[in-house]
Amino acid sequence: MSISDTDDALLFVQRDLLFAALSAMRTLALPALRAELQALQADLDDSAHPICAGQQHPAALPLSRDILRADLEQIAAALTLERARYYLERLIRGITAARSNGDNDINLNRWKEYGDIHTDSLWMIERRDSSGVHTADYWGNFVPQIPNQMLRRYTRPGDWVIDPFAGSGTTLIEAQRLGRNALGIELQPRMVARIQAAVATEPNPHHTQCVAVQGNSATIDVRALLGDLQVREAQLAVLHPPYFDIIRFSDDADDLSNAPSVDAFLALMGQVVDNLTPALARGRYLVLVIGDKYMRGDWIPLGFLTMNEVQQRGFRLKSIVVKNFEQTVGKRQQKELWRYRALAGGFFVFKHEYLFCFSETLREFRSQNSEVQWNHCVYCVGFELH
Repeated sequence: MSISDTDDALLFVQRDLLFAALSAMRTLALPALRAELQALQADLDDSAHPICAGQQHPAALPLSRDILRADLEQIAAALTLERARYYLERLIRGITAARSNGDNDINLNRWKEYGDIHTDSLWMIERRDSSGVHTADYWGNFVPQIPNQMLRRYTRPGDWVIDPFAGSGTTLIEAQRLGRNALGIELQPRMVARIQAAVATEPNPHHTQCVAVQGNSATIDVRALLGDLQVREAQLAVLHPPYFDIIRFSDDADDLSNAPSVDAFLALMGQVVDNLTPALARGRYLVLVIGDKYMRGDWIPLGFLTMNEVQQRGFRLKSIVVKNFEQTVGKRQQKELWRYRALAGGFFVFKHEYLFCFSETLREFRSQNSEVQWNHCVYCVGFELH
């Protein structure tokens, strides 16, 4: 469930009793149906009634109190018996059957209860999640809400996610919380040790595996790493690379933040995607989180340039999300200075980054046309096979 687990938000009911009560209404005329709905609502409001199960009851079904009330009111407010029965059957399906798109465990029969899952392309996140072992002290990490949303949209419990720029372990921590397995690859040995400590500290109620290894994501054998974990392939890759040289993360020549040019950075990103693709299950998802930068007074659309590198490798662009950020470590104490610079220089201060969501669809086409230079092919951008 994704709805709030507060007492006010959740109502725990005995599924069988609720199903029996609703099923008995199927043959009623409209006036009698409305009367039964009113009686049912009274029973649900009475915590001592048998239909109201405690949270620990083996047959307890958690439902949103407000949404269930709204559903019952919608049935009662229907102007025709046909429409009332349509709403009634929809509610019965919602409590008796699960329907999913196959990529996640969201029950589409109860889609209204997932109000905290974003479906719009503009995300306004006021503050990062700092619960548990999450911290904001690593310069350049991203808010945990991003991998949380992507894991819930594009994976199911027990699936595997790969993070080739593991950083401080944000993706791995969220995966462990949500019952997903994760493989994190990180170039800096000190950060690998930090991730391992964080994952070991964070509770693991689902008994998942979240493993961090040291290596270069452009060259390390990702499939072999999964094989060592007795896994054939992953269902999601979450990439949050350096935004070129905005933050220098290390002195390592393999660090993307030390790339000598934008073109070199993009080439390295292409190598990372090429290296990950064989480890990603056919038709599954890759999420790229990245922003733009200024260079010598010019806006460099780094996000879209990197997006293009991914598209050129047979990935279909599903969505572009724009996410706000209010401050960075570098600008935290310099808001007024950056505002003055923007006014003086005629530019705008960065307040957003991008989440590019892709699905892998063209692997067969790639294998059949190996002579095509995918790193430089511009004709396949946006191309889709049917």
